[in-house]
Amino acid sequence: MGRHGKKYLEAAKLVEPDRLYPPREAVELVRRTSTVNFDATIEAHLRLGVDPRHADQMVRGTVVLPHGTGKVVRVAVFAQGEKAQEALRAGADEVGAEDLVKKIEAGWLEFDVALATPDTMGLVGRLGKILGRRGLMPNPKSGTITFDIERALKEVKAGRVEFKVDKGGLIHVAIGKASFEPEALLDNLAALVDAVNRARPSGAKGQYLRSLTIASTMGPGIRVDLPAVLAVAAAA
Repeated sequence: MGRHGKKYLEAAKLVEPDRLYPPREAVELVRRTSTVNFDATIEAHLRLGVDPRHADQMVRGTVVLPHGTGKVVRVAVFAQGEKAQEALRAGADEVGAEDLVKKIEAGWLEFDVALATPDTMGLVGRLGKILGRRGLMPNPKSGTITFDIERALKEVKAGRVEFKVDKGGLIHVAIGKASFEPEALLDNLAALVDAVNRARPSGAKGQYLRSLTIASTMGPGIRVDLPAVLAVAAAA
């Protein structure tokens, strides 16, 4: 087991490990416990009471974070004809159909999100192994296969993120940067938790939202009071 550095240990002293922090206090503390010399990413980690091995307990969805993630999102769009022009006007970083497929097959992967119109999926399907293993394959459940390219593109650029439970029953999502104001981080956190709560699958039994922890890049985890976060979302 690796040892933590001096900066981490100093930051960890500010956190009471067994305490459930009120949301506002938690987001203020997570900014103070950033230990790196760059604008650290703030992540939320949700533990759910589901077994994702069962189809009726899979949790997946999207949410538009009110204040974005603080990251410039590069978007590639598979479209042709008028929809390709629509994508370019809406600010897509790369647009194409057969030519874009060939470019990716040749090794180009300089994008963070891929969108596709339904009529191009016959072409995009060839990229299943390349995009699938990187989590970049367009999927109707995540809203990345659509004819409404302009709306989808604007949402992605504005801060739409996808969440999906992993095999351990956890969801990990970036909710902003350490440079964000506490209010912005709190708004983003509340939006995420509310979206995950609304995505409760039919097969989930008992307590669905089990725990919530937030942390900065290489910083200590801070446990957050989940009911209080849901109350913030309800009041928004």
